[in-house]
Amino acid sequence: MPQAASHAQAVEAAIAALGGTVTIARALLEGGRRIDLAGLDRDATAVCAAVMALERDAARLLRPSLEALLHQVDGLAAEVARG
Repeated sequence: MPQAASHAQAVEAAIAALGGTVTIARALLEGGRRIDLAGLDRDATAVCAAVMALERDAARLLRPSLEALLHQVDGLAAEVARG
């Protein structure tokens, strides 16, 4: 079980890191800079795959973090759409 716990912690850290990336991307965009979302898309895909590899109970515990990340991504998407 310790290996499963450390995997869940690593996934949680990856979610937090991705949230940080979104925050930086949004700040750059708000500052008038152009951003490339290809890396963000790749990282989001990796996080989703990592969550899917977790046991159901461990993945369920990450739901609030994932929902917060989704909210951040939606905000970034809205900023991009405003162009």
